[in-house]
Amino acid sequence: MKLSSVPKVRKISSRNFQNQYMKLRLPVILEDFVDPNSPAFQKWNYDYFKEIAGNHKVNIYGSDLESLDRVASKPIAHTHFSEYLDLISTQPTEQRLFLFNLLSIKPELKNDLYYNDVTNGKILKWLPFMFFGGKGSITRNHIDIDMSHVFITQFQGIKKIWLFPWEQSDLMYKLPYNFHSLANIKEPDYNEYPALKYVKGYEAIIHPGETLYIPSGWWHYIQYETEGYSVSIRALPSSLLEKWRGFKNLVMIRHFDNAMRNLFKEKWFHFKVTKAHRKAKRGMVRISK
Repeated sequence: MKLSSVPKVRKISSRNFQNQYMKLRLPVILEDFVDPNSPAFQKWNYDYFKEIAGNHKVNIYGSDLESLDRVASKPIAHTHFSEYLDLISTQPTEQRLFLFNLLSIKPELKNDLYYNDVTNGKILKWLPFMFFGGKGSITRNHIDIDMSHVFITQFQGIKKIWLFPWEQSDLMYKLPYNFHSLANIKEPDYNEYPALKYVKGYEAIIHPGETLYIPSGWWHYIQYETEGYSVSIRALPSSLLEKWRGFKNLVMIRHFDNAMRNLFKEKWFHFKVTKAHRKAKRGMVRISK
């Protein structure tokens, strides 16, 4: 597996961003996607969040690697938001908040963000999500089910994100009818997953104020180098093919997978694992030719 660094740009025009990155489906780190003068950079911190929403109940998520047969992991616990912030502030932990919509609970927070919208109006400003994690927590290697373009802005802490194009899904041992990889790419076992040797991707390390653009359909494996949080907004997929994939995933694939898992249980999972390995072998053959 080979990783190249994601480039960083500042003050890129909308036209250049769309031509050089969005249309070509290439990742990039935008240093000023969220305007540095946004009130969020001055107001937001853990004490402020505890003051305005500390009593709110939140779902806690752990390691995704223990729920490979599910589209989304189930929460492992519930607690108050303030207690969770105290936890990640004081010690490393795998516990995360996933798709936590604080900006919907407190919609006035959306006014604290000023965007330099290089998509020319394509981003969905009304649908932001927040992601919190302790030092050492991860999000398994996955593609987003709706196939949207994603813009992840870091506000506190440092994240390392590995990125891989959709075209390498077979080499990533994509679990059929799911949206994540079977293999543990952090500690790859090349004997069990030899196709990973041929994978080529990118590494992005994002700091507060920086935004990673993840193109539609790209794999991403997220690692919290420190505790911290980020805000994610989306832009709808560009091509008809990507829109069809997103619609099919949301409306058909995940429900089909749930039904088959309920009917056949472990047999269904073993069938998918076998199919993932078979497709990876075919992928290696194509590369060798």
